[in-house]
Amino acid sequence: MTSSATEALSVIVERDVPYPPEKVWRALTQPHLIEEWLMKNDFKPVVDHRFKLRADWGAVDCQVLAVEPNKTLSYTWAAYGLESVVMWTLTPTNTGTRLRMEQSGFRPDQQQAYQGARGGWQRFFGALEQVLAKED
Repeated sequence: MTSSATEALSVIVERDVPYPPEKVWRALTQPHLIEEWLMKNDFKPVVDHRFKLRADWGAVDCQVLAVEPNKTLSYTWAAYGLESVVMWTLTPTNTGTRLRMEQSGFRPDQQQAYQGARGGWQRFFGALEQVLAKED
């Protein structure tokens, strides 16, 4: 498969976690929990809600696109010229939940942002699993 110069890139992370979708959903949508694994935020799981994710290095401007409790969450993710969309999909499994995150919209000339996101989401997922492990 050849990729053209205009083709956008996506970062995809998929993990099976031993927790029910409802529990994973809380970690994705409750501001105090989001802060523990991602960044400080003023998130609300409401379509069109605008929120910021704040870190030491700056902020990400976001807007909620889709909310389907315990199933799907999607929001824009804009920072430093990157206009992307983050899509979470939760699928129940026999042992818990298959959690899939896709961040799409990286331009080919945004290799630094793309590589940063690839590493960053691995770390975020690790932190998310720690939050899930201690959340009851």
